[in-house]
Amino acid sequence: MDLGLKDRVFVVTGATRGLGHASARELVADGAKVVVTGREEEAVAEAASALGPDAVGVAVDNADPEAPARLIATARERFGRFDGILVSVGGPPPGFVADTTDEQWQSAFESVFLGAVRMARAAAAELGAGGVIGFVLSGSVHEPIPGLTISNGLRPGLAGFAKSLADELGPRGIRVVGLLPGRIDTDRVRELDSLSADPEATRRAAESRIPLRRYGTPEEFGRTAAFLLSPAASYLSGVMLPVDGGVRHGF
Repeated sequence: MDLGLKDRVFVVTGATRGLGHASARELVADGAKVVVTGREEEAVAEAASALGPDAVGVAVDNADPEAPARLIATARERFGRFDGILVSVGGPPPGFVADTTDEQWQSAFESVFLGAVRMARAAAAELGAGGVIGFVLSGSVHEPIPGLTISNGLRPGLAGFAKSLADELGPRGIRVVGLLPGRIDTDRVRELDSLSADPEATRRAAESRIPLRRYGTPEEFGRTAAFLLSPAASYLSGVMLPVDGGVRHGF
């Protein structure tokens, strides 16, 4: 199936590795052009180079209020148009309620929450009919994940923001979508597994609770993201789609 992505231009934040990079890779594979971001110049340059000539890298921090305008301007200057954004950020530091500090909460709020809100607001002001704003969130939108207190606090609020934005932008023909990854085999998930005394046992236990009995691959997540951002999904908006192998049992 042709997703209709050829020559469309997207900004993908947090795309030097993990879910963001996998999403950018699948967008490019289907004919799109991407502006990829990350905090470190070298990592951004490497990620963009790996994606080929249809990608350009910009080193920015999602918490920087100037980042959204800079990224959208880069899309227009380099590729001549701007069709959408996928807001992906690294997960906040793990920890339980008693372990997390005000400084950790504030830093995570600036990057994970407020940074995403700014990106979406800037994109909404620049997009026309057919544009799309996507968020990489987490299964914690529906159910808290033990040991990820800060993420549990911020992700559901961001999902609520995304739903409100979908209502507001719908009359303009702009879609808003969210992806809720479960256990995808990324560096982040392997890092979380490694915090236990027996990482392999932790992984086996997690896989036993997944109906498909395995972790997802970044490529599987990336293909789902590419579809949701594409014109092929033109009547999907306001949806928060679990990409979790069947873990979420609610409708």
